[in-house]
Amino acid sequence: MPLAHFGVLTSFTAGALALRAAMLIAAMMLDRLIGEPDVLWNRLPHPVVLFGRIITGFDRLWNQRRRVSGRTRRCRGIITALALLVSGILLGLVISAGGLVIVLAVLVILLAGRSLDDHIRAVATALDSGIGPARLAVGMIVGRSTADLDEGDIARAAIETGAENLSDGVFAPAFWFLLTGLPGLIAYKIINTADSMIGYRNARYLAFGSGAARLDDLLNLVPARITALLICPAALFRGRALAAIRIMLRDGKTHASPNAGWPEAAMAGALDVWLAGPRRYGRRLRHAPRFHETGTDADASAILSSLRLLAGAQIIFAILMAAMIGLSALVNAG
Repeated sequence: MPLAHFGVLTSFTAGALALRAAMLIAAMMLDRLIGEPDVLWNRLPHPVVLFGRIITGFDRLWNQRRRVSGRTRRCRGIITALALLVSGILLGLVISAGGLVIVLAVLVILLAGRSLDDHIRAVATALDSGIGPARLAVGMIVGRSTADLDEGDIARAAIETGAENLSDGVFAPAFWFLLTGLPGLIAYKIINTADSMIGYRNARYLAFGSGAARLDDLLNLVPARITALLICPAALFRGRALAAIRIMLRDGKTHASPNAGWPEAAMAGALDVWLAGPRRYGRRLRHAPRFHETGTDADASAILSSLRLLAGAQIIFAILMAAMIGLSALVNAG
């Protein structure tokens, strides 16, 4: 790559932001068209799989519970999270030196809009075949127990996962790419992967995984709220934009996570269904308040409606990116 492009891909100038906004639009379009090409990932490990192997290595090396205090494991976990963050930044810098085409290819791979749609849609399709297939389908995308879920439980789980992962898998990566280029995007993805692997509040990971969990919370703080705010105008065609805003502001902060509740509450208001509430993880029942508790019960049609809202939010985001490009062109012309 011409080294002149390297600064544009990693700097914070108006021109650099406009270029990255254009690349985001292109990447979202390409992701929607091609999704996750199985022919490629059947032969090569997905980058997230590689991230997972690195995290597993740290876990096996440092997360030893025998004769190691919780404080020590917590310190090791914080060091691990910081090491992963720095590694992601350095990897992003190295890849950015490969040129615009390579950066765009990585961006397409690490945005998960089409994959998210496919997995959530599979749950709605499975519900048409019965509770058994639907439980298997939703079990592919959630960590909670699915053996006793009914249709409403399954639909809520799919809708909640879609709303949360619109942030984790699409808008948070886009946000960090827009601000910092590929270094920020890869750093975010590796921390988000670490949180999904070791960020649990159980005996094994409460101490060691706390560093990754807190860092992931911090990195998602702004993107989660942007996601919620984009879901609200996407509900205009349903006449539910104001309701989405109201439920988001009222219920979003009641979630156990500082971030996940915002897009989920906005989605509950947009669909006029209730979400969240108690759920079971293994033998543990986790109590939680409902979002939009006066809403109707979710079903397969609500899942499909949520997918249209997810797509609408992404279209609105692309329009905002195009507006940023146009504003940058006007500034440069002036």
